[in-house]
Amino acid sequence: MPAAFPTISKIKFEGPKSRNPLAFKHYNAKEVVAGKTMHDHLRFAVVYWHTFRGTGSDPFGAGTMQRPWDDGSNTVANAQNRARVAFEFIEKLGAPYYCWHDRDVAPEGATLGESNKNFDAVAGVLKEEQQRTGVKLLWGTANLFSNPRFVHGASTSCNADVFAFAAAQVKKAMEVTHELGGEGYTFWGGREGYQTLLNTDMKREQAHLARLLHLAVAYKKQIGFKGQFYIEPKPKEPTKHQYDSDAAACLNFLREYDLLPHFKLNIETNHATLAGHSMQHELEVAGAAKALGSIDANTGDELLGWDTDQFPTNIYLTTYTMLSVLKYGGFTTGGVNFDAKVRRESFEPLDLFYAHIGGMDAFARGLKIAAAIHKDGRLAEFVKQRYASWDTGIGKKIESGKATMKEIEAYILKQGEVAPNTSGRQEYLENLINEFI
Repeated sequence: MPAAFPTISKIKFEGPKSRNPLAFKHYNAKEVVAGKTMHDHLRFAVVYWHTFRGTGSDPFGAGTMQRPWDDGSNTVANAQNRARVAFEFIEKLGAPYYCWHDRDVAPEGATLGESNKNFDAVAGVLKEEQQRTGVKLLWGTANLFSNPRFVHGASTSCNADVFAFAAAQVKKAMEVTHELGGEGYTFWGGREGYQTLLNTDMKREQAHLARLLHLAVAYKKQIGFKGQFYIEPKPKEPTKHQYDSDAAACLNFLREYDLLPHFKLNIETNHATLAGHSMQHELEVAGAAKALGSIDANTGDELLGWDTDQFPTNIYLTTYTMLSVLKYGGFTTGGVNFDAKVRRESFEPLDLFYAHIGGMDAFARGLKIAAAIHKDGRLAEFVKQRYASWDTGIGKKIESGKATMKEIEAYILKQGEVAPNTSGRQEYLENLINEFI
């Protein structure tokens, strides 16, 4: 087939002085930062859904995207052609990974059997293209939210047949992920929640969600899939409340249903914003629980209250993100997955390259800045000294569980009045970060 991007060569690193918009200014895949190459630190992934299936439509208007390789048909042949275009793009961009939903890559049929047949036909092309290019599958997932059958949820549906359909769809998506050598599998409950509690048995619905996850854990072992399972938090949209509302809620759910050993979290910036948190907050919650797995790299517009999924270009955002990622040991099975879409007004195919180059450069800068801050040590030392009273004396005794209430009372009676002994110095620390940015 003819090239979809015939005028674009492989994107190269040209350094910060380059004025070439189709070149990396900061992302140098082979550059070693904090003991690893940028390639291995960031593990960039291109998403199939926004990048190759996004139309640019919104609630107020039809699609705007110019995609000359797509004939608009819902056929296997068109899907196979689209897959080849996707790998041309990913190869020229130089991203090592990609991600998909099952219904992104292959058309849904009239029955599950037909859908599975379509999926297999396109998966064959994906496998060929992976072998040709060396691009790997970071993770796969099943779309359990678009079809009207999921109007009341998938595993949390009030209809047991819908649960069964969702489970069968997950089974197939896991099999294809395994066949393609995927390094993980993600669960995102787009409609696993409620619009009103007047018609909802919340306890029963959450138990059903846990049942699906336990079934998946068992099937993972049965087929020998070694990839990491992820859950992706999101508080709302499309439902009013989703059970995977934020990192803390996900962790609580996983602990309650004895699933925590099998799952890590895939954290998204825009979802953190919708939950009323920062990306760094969500990363710290996940990291502290040893459950930080992967990230959806995007951002939201602070003036808009919905999931805008914009490409990340804010260097403070990428720096704070990478500070937390490095703090908890970096990515192993996960990576930086660009769950982002070009704006409706950026409708030419060329804009896909500009968007991804910008996001990759922004994360490369964030990585280098975060690594430099860690190496400098002043930030970590400040935090250490702020909690120094817990390293000796009564603080150490309390933390170790060796102090009783009576002992603590006796200690404080001898101390008299207690006053803060350290300033928080937020302004100083913000200035410190600015030294590096």
